[in-house]
Amino acid sequence: MAMADVTVRGAGIFGLSIAWLCARHGAKVQVVDPFGAGAGSSGGLVGALAPHVPENWNPKKQFQLESLLMAEGFWEEVEATGGVSPGYGRTGRLQPINDERSLELARSREVSARELWKNEAEWTVCQADSLGPWVPPSATGFVIHDTLSARMHPRRACAALVSALAVMGVEVQQEAADQGKVVHAKGYAGLLELNENFGKTIGGGVKGQAALLRFHEGEVPQLYADGLHIIPHADGTLAIGSTSEREFDDGRATDGQLDDVIERARAAVPVLHGAEVIERWAGVRPRAKSRAPMLGAWPGRNGHYIANGGFKIGFGMAPKVAHVMADLLLEDMDSIPQGFRVEDNL
Repeated sequence: MAMADVTVRGAGIFGLSIAWLCARHGAKVQVVDPFGAGAGSSGGLVGALAPHVPENWNPKKQFQLESLLMAEGFWEEVEATGGVSPGYGRTGRLQPINDERSLELARSREVSARELWKNEAEWTVCQADSLGPWVPPSATGFVIHDTLSARMHPRRACAALVSALAVMGVEVQQEAADQGKVVHAKGYAGLLELNENFGKTIGGGVKGQAALLRFHEGEVPQLYADGLHIIPHADGTLAIGSTSEREFDDGRATDGQLDDVIERARAAVPVLHGAEVIERWAGVRPRAKSRAPMLGAWPGRNGHYIANGGFKIGFGMAPKVAHVMADLLLEDMDSIPQGFRVEDNL
């Protein structure tokens, strides 16, 4: 076999997306993960591709905006190539507004969204009773409706990328020697390795617990209520998440904290009462010190690169991360924004 131009170590959302873009650009790619695709936090349930609020603009928010806007084309091409749906849909999001101060703030963000989102999407304050039955109760009678948010099923997205890569002649291998440029996209375990390598904490993990319910409401917006993401998936299930645990003993075990999440979701969206819980999930999400994705060359290790730290927004960031890393690997073109560089975490 021909020598690979790029070796991607890690088959989570960042690793698979980078491998896909590199292969689409004509590079010979190998993907290596001893545990298989989506074995870590990328194999979760929720899939909320939701934007930061449109104010106090910074490079992280701009990067995320660009990624969310390119997501539809990215996932359409993946599905068209591999024949597997990632469950993507730009269905928007509804958020209840529960007090007058929040209502005033939401209306000011209507104005800033028009400026910052450049009319590519809307953030509007609407009367809850004007939107039909799929609306969370709101103490003020108003909700925020944004048209930028999208949903996908994380596991199906990973499966879609694996299928598309296979069509391109790229399989996920359990073991293989480094060839060409090497991208380390190993999630939480990779951050722990980097901490050891650099002799300091540059990242860690935050455990999240989520649940999947059997509930089909059709093509309706996702909800964000009581700090929870409530995501109606295209396959007739609905995901609820998640906890955010900095301290944990077992990153894969669910417990009473998830019971609380489910009950809070049912209180926020009463129509969910009685819906069967068909899966409980827990995993550890990789969080870089900067809280932004950590991208770029590995300092002092020629030919090695890092793509890690997706944390809670990895799936939403993945299309743009893949483009930036493919440009760096294949064209030596560095467009990594301020705050995203490996050095920003050292």
